[in-house]
Amino acid sequence: MVPLLLVLLLALLLFGAGFALKALWWVAVVVLVFWLVGFLARGTHSSGRRHSWYRW
Repeated sequence: MVPLLLVLLLALLLFGAGFALKALWWVAVVVLVFWLVGFLARGTHSSGRRHSWYRW
């Protein structure tokens, strides 16, 4: 009985980790899309030059 419970616990743990990793991939894709939109739609200075891609 104990080995069966260990196998079921391992399967549940791996399923949970797989779901979490898939959710993290979707979050990473959304952040990448927002970053690309912000990078492409950045404003310009009053002199007409574009902002640099960094904020230093």
